[in-house]
Amino acid sequence: MAKILVVDDEVKMVTLLKSALVVRGHEVQGVHGGKEALDLVSAEEFDVVLTDLRMEPVDGMAVVKGIKETSPDTEVIILTAFGDVDSAVSAMQAGACHYMTKPINFQNVAAMVEKFARAGELSRENRSLKLAVAVNNAGQEMVGQAQATEKLKDLIGRVAPSDATVLIRGESGVGKEVCARSVHNASKRAEGPFVAVNCAAIAETLLESELFGYRKGAFTGADTDRDGLFEAARGGTLFLDEIGEAPLAVQAKLLRVLEEKKINRVGDPRETDVDARIIAATNRPLEDSIAEKSFREDLYFRLLVFPLDVPPLRDRTDDVAPLVTHFMSSLGRKQKKLPAKTLARLRAYGWPGNIRELRNLIERAHILAGLQEITDEHIQLNVSPGTAKTLTEFDLTGDLSLDNHMRMLIETALDRAGGNKSQAAQMLGITRRTLYSRLKLLGMQDDSEE
Repeated sequence: MAKILVVDDEVKMVTLLKSALVVRGHEVQGVHGGKEALDLVSAEEFDVVLTDLRMEPVDGMAVVKGIKETSPDTEVIILTAFGDVDSAVSAMQAGACHYMTKPINFQNVAAMVEKFARAGELSRENRSLKLAVAVNNAGQEMVGQAQATEKLKDLIGRVAPSDATVLIRGESGVGKEVCARSVHNASKRAEGPFVAVNCAAIAETLLESELFGYRKGAFTGADTDRDGLFEAARGGTLFLDEIGEAPLAVQAKLLRVLEEKKINRVGDPRETDVDARIIAATNRPLEDSIAEKSFREDLYFRLLVFPLDVPPLRDRTDDVAPLVTHFMSSLGRKQKKLPAKTLARLRAYGWPGNIRELRNLIERAHILAGLQEITDEHIQLNVSPGTAKTLTEFDLTGDLSLDNHMRMLIETALDRAGGNKSQAAQMLGITRRTLYSRLKLLGMQDDSEE
């Protein structure tokens, strides 16, 4: 049994088609206008829609386009007079699966409906299977095996199938955009576009027109109408990075989009419906921005439907080795691992720049090593002044074991001891010999100390 919608402005035609299909065991509804059809399809799911082409004010072409936007798996069959065949072909190019000319044979119509109902059912099953596989593999773009990373992957898999707004929080360089793409790729919108915009990288005066588009003549230089990023992301996902940097005027319009799913282009009083999932990201606490009156509290709570916190690399050091392997592979290297001594150095490092810093470090080592294997001498940490962190500069949210924070703790102890290694060793609770061993392991020992 199929669920079918019949659309025709002739009441008699709707009645006859319903009777011919109901007698074959199908569930059939009928309406007498294009607007009524689109309203019904947005509220219910149909296998097949039979629609007349010539109707006023909303014709069959508009019905086809509207259905394909809101319910792409619903098959649409056009019913048209013989002289409108060219229009029917245009409707098929817009997404209709078939057209039939009037006067129609009701048995042929029923057979055609059943044929395309089966095709639609198969299409839905395939889509559901693909979505199930995507959800099962959710977060695979997030390279790593640390407990915190696995927990994040699990949360991505839970939120991805829904259309819920997501707020991704984390320091710069932790992989917030990768996380956003993971949500998109495991969602039912995966075949749609993923559009990313950095709110901090666009001037305040331009951000509104970039997001919402503008109408010709809205401002100097607006020579033509232009779609914004919300319209570019139709059917997909819009990723708003650095959302805390958006000006208050833009925040007000974003709040309206989240509440009503409508936008106004700059200079255009007409409203436009939008169909894009919103994922936002921030690298600083929005609560602080709310306290400073630079971020709207109501927008914050509209974004905070499902938060995803991406932990810093220093709190998931088990991810260092797989990330190194991933970056070396992406550079085309056959070498997949670094020496154990080198990996120990990398795990002990504080990673203020997080994964982005690690990626840059591996790329730099790749260039330095050339055709040779990457060794410890090619791994250059703290290449920029002021990169190293001390305990007073760094927020230690994980444990304080020497294994996890070896380099940082040793540097802090030596700094406080004025370079005296005996005193530094006492501060660390280890022997002077052990300190020398750790210094050698981390490559922090001068040649004169050999």
